[in-house]
Amino acid sequence: MEELFYPSADGVHTVHAVYWLPQGKPRAVLQIIHGMEEYAARYAPFALKAAELGFFVCAEDHLGHGGTAKKEERGHFPRHGEEVILKDIRSLTLRAQEAVPGVPVFVLGHSMGSFFCREYIARFGGDLAGAVIMGTGFKDGVTLFFARALVSLVGGIAGREHKSKFISKLAFGAYNRRFSPARTAYDWLSADSRNVDAYIADELCGFGFTCGGFAGLFGIIGKACSARAFEQAPKGLPLFIVSGEDDPVGDYGKGVKKVYKKYKKAGVKDVRLKLYPGARHEILNDTCSRQACSDVLAFLTDAANAAK
Repeated sequence: MEELFYPSADGVHTVHAVYWLPQGKPRAVLQIIHGMEEYAARYAPFALKAAELGFFVCAEDHLGHGGTAKKEERGHFPRHGEEVILKDIRSLTLRAQEAVPGVPVFVLGHSMGSFFCREYIARFGGDLAGAVIMGTGFKDGVTLFFARALVSLVGGIAGREHKSKFISKLAFGAYNRRFSPARTAYDWLSADSRNVDAYIADELCGFGFTCGGFAGLFGIIGKACSARAFEQAPKGLPLFIVSGEDDPVGDYGKGVKKVYKKYKKAGVKDVRLKLYPGARHEILNDTCSRQACSDVLAFLTDAANAAK
């Protein structure tokens, strides 16, 4: 794993990114877009397997995450943070294309990163050869309107840098309900307790979001769930939507299926869906990890071969 640093679109921070080089000439670029309260290097085991298959794999730490943020900045986004992060993601794509010219480009987004991935597809999908949408979901406009109004109200009173336990509880408090009695607050992440414990022990994970962070989160979810985002997806772009069947982020499969149907209705011809029984939110760190990794890499390999 190598490191890369470049200026953030916010004009203040330096983005920390990582990449994995394959042996020999790369067959394609795979850009990973990580999720909420985690960081790019967590995907190293998967990235190494992709690199073994010839993929040049890269990923950046979003603002408020990983090596891009100081400890006191974790979980915070500036105003219109989702737009800044989209620009930082795009900047890494362009750097990867410059480093490895003339090969297909793929993106994989997990959780919060899946919503960034979906909006990225709508804006820049013409430059892609395929995308993997992992651990995603769907929220309606009314729900998001009230969520953003609450964040704006609390942030206006306590400050955008304030971490509200009330907002966090409303956003994620029900996620463990199906897994009661829960051993930890993060049982919903994985059916494998070792992976849950590893997440909790990692100081770069689970740090909580500020009001500014939630504003950006709800902002990108709203954009990704808009009719425009589905309609602007390239009709010939291969998409692989994957999730745990017991993932609360995807409403236990219901929200994931809704995303799949909306892409199909928008006319995207090659949309595939797979739900893993018994698996929860982090399918690459769950009991299904071996199968999920194999399925995703098979999709990427087939799409890369088709893109030649």
